[in-house]
Amino acid sequence: MNRCHPFFCLTAAFALALSAAAVPAQEQQPYGFQPVVGQPGKDVVWVPSPQELVEKMLDMAKVTPRDYVIDLGSGDGRTVITAAKRGAQALGIEYNPDMVDLSKQNAAQEGVSEKAQFLIADLFESDFSRATVITLFLLPDINMRLRPRLLSLKPGTRVVSNSFTMEDWEPDETSTVQSDCSSWCTAYLWIVPAKVEGKWKLPQGEMALQQTFQLVSGTLSQNGKSMPLKGRLRGEEIAFTAGEAEYVGRVNGETMSVSLKHGTEQSNWTATPEKP
Repeated sequence: MNRCHPFFCLTAAFALALSAAAVPAQEQQPYGFQPVVGQPGKDVVWVPSPQELVEKMLDMAKVTPRDYVIDLGSGDGRTVITAAKRGAQALGIEYNPDMVDLSKQNAAQEGVSEKAQFLIADLFESDFSRATVITLFLLPDINMRLRPRLLSLKPGTRVVSNSFTMEDWEPDETSTVQSDCSSWCTAYLWIVPAKVEGKWKLPQGEMALQQTFQLVSGTLSQNGKSMPLKGRLRGEEIAFTAGEAEYVGRVNGETMSVSLKHGTEQSNWTATPEKP
């Protein structure tokens, strides 16, 4: 997750990144290969993520030992190694074999080789479907190329990006590191939403949903009454309002279990999708 577009390498912001990030990254490397900030890669050039932002990104994703973290474009391995230090199993996917060798050496030096693995591969030819957390520091256009695959991951998978967004897929959370960071200091978190668009059968009616990423809208029809609905998904969790009532629920494959949070309508029910 240590990448930057060549265009940005010509900007003043990139110059700040050189001064802020290059020295610490190189001081950590006692090996023959010494990465240089701005060195070319397959699609981008290398810029290391500030360590404080790496920590922030993993905090936002709430990484625990139960997670499998995959870093897309893992550079010198710092994000993978940091996740491994938190007890997570972590994999870095990196195109540059020298960087992969360096990452393995860094992981061995930090004593996390069993949990920190690295793979020489192209991002667009790699399988990262097992991940519970995806981290990246890539370009907007690369993020957009990856976005359909990210949205197809298991609902609840957390995706965290350094500095660059997913355009109209708005982040669920944004955080900026204030101290010890002079550039590339903002992280964005997305939680892959369940797919709920369509009609759902209720015990006493139906629900018609439209979905734009994690945002949902539509109508809820119960007991002969129909009312507009508006809500939000967070992975498999759904929360929405319809009329005066507030609902919370969970999507589990072919069912949606919903409970009344506030209001006077039916308290609990299970919905199933209508078949075309």
